[in-house]
Amino acid sequence: MSTSNMTKPFATVPLVLVILLIAAGLYWFNGSTGKVESPAPAAATAETAGTPGLKALATGPLAALLVHEPAKEIPPFTFRNAEGKEISLADFKGRTVLLNLWATWCAPCRKEMPDLAKLQKEMGGPGFEVVALSLDRKGAEASSAFLKETGADNLALYTDQESKALAAVNALGLPATLLVTRDGKEAARLLGPADWSSDEAKAIIRELMK
Repeated sequence: MSTSNMTKPFATVPLVLVILLIAAGLYWFNGSTGKVESPAPAAATAETAGTPGLKALATGPLAALLVHEPAKEIPPFTFRNAEGKEISLADFKGRTVLLNLWATWCAPCRKEMPDLAKLQKEMGGPGFEVVALSLDRKGAEASSAFLKETGADNLALYTDQESKALAAVNALGLPATLLVTRDGKEAARLLGPADWSSDEAKAIIRELMK
């Protein structure tokens, strides 16, 4: 046997190895099903999901709405209901709340109060409430009279003569409105008056109530 014939089998070894490596690589790449599986998207959590629909809905009279994603914690504060009982936002847990801070001397508050009353009449119930909180120093009697004058006496009377709410939520003036989630967090806020009976406002409330 010549020396050249003895070396031929060894000359083919590298080519065989290359073929085997390519085949193994293709199998690993394609997998047993013959295609590459895309990784499943991570499930959205309550913390990361926030309220992504609100920004898109904040148009027209609600264009100035400041949306928080995710919703923010609200420092605790207390106020009084019509019976004089001290309560807090924790008493509304499980309901979406529109918290509106107002006073009898506030002209823009007078303008938007009927719209808040309309919103409560149409959407108020076990899942949603307009909490119109008077910060007037004159107290419950003057605040109750104001609601009647403005045609908003279907709104429950809530008062905060010490303006604790104003400081707690860091509002710069009146009216100030916070949209509060069912677990008591601030989803969005609007400084100044707005048409809260508008279709845009109702769409935002419905989104929050989901």
